[in-house]
Amino acid sequence: QLQASGGGLVQAGGSLRLSCSASGFTFNAGDIAWFRQAPGRGREGVSRISLRDGRTYYADSVKGRFTISSDNAKNTVYLQMANLKPEDSAVYYCAATVFTATIVEKNYHLWGQGTQVTVSS
Repeated sequence: QLQASGGGLVQAGGSLRLSCSASGFTFNAGDIAWFRQAPGRGREGVSRISLRDGRTYYADSVKGRFTISSDNAKNTVYLQMANLKPEDSAVYYCAATVFTATIVEKNYHLWGQGTQVTVSS
């Protein structure tokens, strides 16, 4: 299972770090991704990381502001978010897939419960 945490309320320009802790599966293959969903909008793939080689992907909307990383020894993936904007407000979900190099939602089979990020202007 996956457990997401670290969300909260922050002012525009601030920072937050989300954590995704995994248990019950081998944390050395496939990808872990962060998706987000704002009210009235579809789920958006924000970032992903390969657990095998550390390669990363970022959506254009967060490139240069968000950093994804993994600590395989702790079975945890982090999403460091900086220079947050009101449009970053959403519920953030972490998800796992056995595939690699994909940010397609349907390819992710294991989902955490979500953590709320709210950015005030």
